[in-house]
Amino acid sequence: MSAPDALGPEALADARREQPRRGLLGLLFVLPATALLAVGWGGPVSTFTVLGPLLTFALPIVAVIAFWWQDWPGSLLGGGWSGLGDTAIVAVGGVLLALLGQGLLEGVDLQGVFQRGASAEVPLAVAIFGVILQLTLVGEGWPLRGLPRLWSGLAALALCWLIGLVVYSGLVRVVGGEVLVSWFAALGVWQMVWYVALRGWPFARIRGRAARLVTAHLTVIACGWVSYLAAERVLGWEPGRIAEVSGSAIAAILVVAMLFEGWPAIRLAEIPGRGLVLVLAAALTAALSTLLPLLATRLFGLSEREALSWSTHTTLNALSLAVILHVAVWRRWLAD
Repeated sequence: MSAPDALGPEALADARREQPRRGLLGLLFVLPATALLAVGWGGPVSTFTVLGPLLTFALPIVAVIAFWWQDWPGSLLGGGWSGLGDTAIVAVGGVLLALLGQGLLEGVDLQGVFQRGASAEVPLAVAIFGVILQLTLVGEGWPLRGLPRLWSGLAALALCWLIGLVVYSGLVRVVGGEVLVSWFAALGVWQMVWYVALRGWPFARIRGRAARLVTAHLTVIACGWVSYLAAERVLGWEPGRIAEVSGSAIAAILVVAMLFEGWPAIRLAEIPGRGLVLVLAAALTAALSTLLPLLATRLFGLSEREALSWSTHTTLNALSLAVILHVAVWRRWLAD
């Protein structure tokens, strides 16, 4: 993801040849999966209340399988069994980690996880996922990449749980869970901008690792902090709205830059191509953040607050997860 800062000649030629066909075929997996994860647990409210926390706790496992283990252990199987095996691990792991979060914060309630959800633990899950993305993308996995593949992923997951728990414990009583979630969502936007849309540019061009990592970490965190403050104090957005727009931006970047590999921007020169990727992602962000709450209120009859929560769940936990599963875990099995 982070190096090199542009597709290599072979990968670029492959993307130009196969897109948009490959991306459109990927939608055959992404859209049904998104719909299932958005409304499939007894309607929209029940889905984001019960399924949302489980998916949020599962996201770090997806990151480990996709970006640390390169599709292992599913890679031991062939064809579609690979993605199916990894998806089963993600599903079971999400439930187990949600129960772990419950146990650490308020006591395990196995029945309640599937009936009332684990909404109180969502800020913890979001903090953990934000940390693992920062370590994986911005930090290039350093210093854990030097370990054997299995142990590096497990160490990354354990470390991010520890850091996430410390951050959660230190801030949730000060700023509240909703603010913590929205801040990490704003941070996630810039993790996606710099390391998915722009593929690590310009940080990947800094040769010294120490200088590169320090510059990257400070820049991404500063961008997240400034954008959150601007949304709150200039635009007057509530934390729920900040999280909803941020979730739409994250999903939009994944669709444009991962599912469609930047098409049609990959047919342009480097600089205008990067600009077009950002423009396309911004346009899709505006569409998702506007249309999904409207759909929730008009079609499902949700309140404004519920509509924002459902839209955030749909983009962050459903659409984003579906794209990552299809591309990085299932390896575009349906499209190839």
